[in-house]
Amino acid sequence: MTERKPPGINFESWVDKQIREATERGDFQNLAGLGKPLPDDSAPYDELWWVKGKMNREGLSALPPTLALRKEAEDALEAVGKAASEAQVRRIVAEINEKITAAIHRPPPGPPLNLKPFEVEELLADWRRARDERQA
Repeated sequence: MTERKPPGINFESWVDKQIREATERGDFQNLAGLGKPLPDDSAPYDELWWVKGKMNREGLSALPPTLALRKEAEDALEAVGKAASEAQVRRIVAEINEKITAAIHRPPPGPPLNLKPFEVEELLADWRRARDERQA
């Protein structure tokens, strides 16, 4: 922590003195970001820029649990469309259905879930149809 500015000393010279002393001690030698370009500043100012960056670095989500599960269900349906085998489709659907069932039995906080477990056989029929169309 820096010391307080003594009375009677010009503020600028006091700051310059602290910067000079820190430079002499080597406090600026191994800073993170040394030699890297500054981030793009053309975006509009966001008061929560630091919070959003920290959440991104930590892999956190700002979505309530129910909305996060809805997003995960959408991602699962997309993964089903890209699946390479029926076994993979069944595994994907079983995993998301397990999470949806748990959320139905013990609703998480947030907006209503509005999801029900997926019908495995219906998704498999759609997957087979799409696969056959791609092969044709």
